Amino acid sequence: MIYSVIVDLSASEVDRIFDYKGEGYSVGTRVLVSFGKRPTEGYIIEEKDKTDYDENKLKEIIRPLDDFPAISADLLELGRFMRREYHLRWADVLRLFIPAEMRGNRVKLLSKQQVSLATQDSLDVILASLKPNATMQRDLVTYLYLNGATLAETINAEFGNSALRALKQKGIVVSQDIVVRRTPYKDLRVGNFERHTLLPAQQAAVEAVLSDKTGKFLLHGVTGSGKTEVYLTVIEKIVAQGKTCIMLVPEISLTPNMLRQLRARFGDSVALLHSGLSSGERFDEWTRLKNGEAKIAVGARSAVFAPLTDIGAIIIDEEHDGSYISDFNPRYNTVDVAQFRAEQNGALLLLGSATPSIQSYYKAKTGKLKLIELPERINKHPLPKVEIVDMALETRRGNRGIFSSVLKQRLAETLANGNQAMLFLNRRGYSSFMMCTKCGYVAKCEDCDITLTVHREDNRLKCHYCGKQYYLLDKCPKCNSSAFRQGKIGTQQVVELLHTLFPQVNVLRMDADTTQTKESHGKILEAFRNGEAQILVGTQMIAKGHDFPKVTLVGILDGDQSLYHEDYLATERTFQLITQVAGRSGRDKDVGTVVLQTYTPTHDCLQMAARQDYKGFYATEINIRQPSHFPPFSEILRILYTGEKEKDCIDQLTEQYAALTDLKSLYPNAFYYLDKMRCPLKRAEKKYRFQILMKLSVDSLPQILPLIYGICDGKKRNGVQIFAERNPQNLS
Repeated sequence: MIYSVIVDLSASEVDRIFDYKGEGYSVGTRVLVSFGKRPTEGYIIEEKDKTDYDENKLKEIIRPLDDFPAISADLLELGRFMRREYHLRWADVLRLFIPAEMRGNRVKLLSKQQVSLATQDSLDVILASLKPNATMQRDLVTYLYLNGATLAETINAEFGNSALRALKQKGIVVSQDIVVRRTPYKDLRVGNFERHTLLPAQQAAVEAVLSDKTGKFLLHGVTGSGKTEVYLTVIEKIVAQGKTCIMLVPEISLTPNMLRQLRARFGDSVALLHSGLSSGERFDEWTRLKNGEAKIAVGARSAVFAPLTDIGAIIIDEEHDGSYISDFNPRYNTVDVAQFRAEQNGALLLLGSATPSIQSYYKAKTGKLKLIELPERINKHPLPKVEIVDMALETRRGNRGIFSSVLKQRLAETLANGNQAMLFLNRRGYSSFMMCTKCGYVAKCEDCDITLTVHREDNRLKCHYCGKQYYLLDKCPKCNSSAFRQGKIGTQQVVELLHTLFPQVNVLRMDADTTQTKESHGKILEAFRNGEAQILVGTQMIAKGHDFPKVTLVGILDGDQSLYHEDYLATERTFQLITQVAGRSGRDKDVGTVVLQTYTPTHDCLQMAARQDYKGFYATEINIRQPSHFPPFSEILRILYTGEKEKDCIDQLTEQYAALTDLKSLYPNAFYYLDKMRCPLKRAEKKYRFQILMKLSVDSLPQILPLIYGICDGKKRNGVQIFAERNPQNLS
């Protein structure tokens, strides 16, 4: 038999099928093959009877790497779709479908010794066979009799190895190897499942979704309207039919709460997948989904590739979130991938958000998605009252701090009433830059064209792009001055200032710096939920999905931060962030308050976010985008060129830009815009960055995309990497 194999090498030069001989292999199996002069891992993607090459010269597959096909036929078909749509390499796509540590055999099932009694005799009979002074042995036997089979490591820690060894020699106890599952968040407090009676609006939403088992839906519900209960009820109905489900959330920080609710209702049928798990946990959870032990996959973006069969529903919460679009290789849109998998399996697709993306809401308005609405909070609880504070006026009054007088007063009132507050600032670190006031020198990363952020906790300057760290400056390297000015305040400094204002109050911080360790997201959120702190300060990690009954105040410290980015998505992102974080307030009995601090208090985006007026915002935004041909009325395509030699990048871009210009002359109606330029972030991780930007007609995509990708695949210079991005979330 001839097998088509993709070698596990992420390089354009080998991004093609290689034929090997062998017998008895299944499509989707990982195999070891001889490639060049060394053994290399690969994936069988097809079997066939004939080859276009001299069969006598074909090499034999050395051996399989697993005793099962790691990648299903459905996922292989998904891989073909992703290659076609996103111009990806085979190896990069196939790696998405398995735990990374399977490559190189870096992870396997965990085996441990389990100890048990070797006899069914009564405890008295067993103890009678032991000497009265063999205290530790007698205690060990009693323990096993009462508790049953126990891991050897537990026995050794409690009773010592010598007692266990002696009992083994006497034939009283035996040990055997068993597979031990590594369970993420195993200490997460789940509690008993309490079934809630659905409100009429929720019941209508569930019935609408389940009425079309292959439908595509957009659930638009205001914050606190009960969307999660709709998701859980849909999953319950689908699983009861013997099918499986995928539940996606945008942030790893949201997985503990969703996992808690799913485990309470479905127990061990739930498996968690995301990049924050240990290699063993991820492998074990993937294995449970693969062999059918778990029926529900929950997690962030990567969980869309869960190895499930017979999928009945794919649900994407906070579907608007930019994290669902991968902005590094391999680049893809999770919603598009989910739609393909839903169509493959004849499953329903349910997208949900209080602030749907303009693209999704446009699809709903034009009939490509079925729109379901939850316009009110549960039990008609009022939306929080939003106070917009003009920080320019605060400055004129002499307050140059990060906290307005209104916010300080509201914080004091909230704490005095025994409630909690959340403060949102989407800027981590202590301050955003460090500048010499004498010569104007600004500390920048040596490898990236980006200013370094001050981090006071460990007295470092850090690059938030590549992660490189530097010592904090005490003198300017250019003029030797010790006079420095620091930039905008970050979350670290906010916590420090809060301790000054409210010395007796416990404050937690949640950002990329405090959530680097495993399960740190869950620990911070659990501590806040349990009342161990009265204030939670955080970046966008705290902006969506969380439900804390005692939070009655949300402070948005810099409402303008994302408003004036040079990006057509800037106002949409700002509206979504402010609406979402405001929605964390007043979700229980007490009415919530939001203090929105801004230097542009009359801006339409901020005013509509304060009213949670999504439909008004959509109407305004769609009328701006249509005449200017921005998505959803076009598709933006970026071709990104990176390399350590600037000239090679420029030469490569120039050649392909000329070819694209010729293509535009052949298909003038397909292009609304075409231009080349340096990226705003000119250099990152020692590599120069250039880009070609295009705005393409949506109707022309099936015809024009393969031609553009063909140009990208043309003659390439060594050391220059080329990536295509469709509707990128970040154009820097």
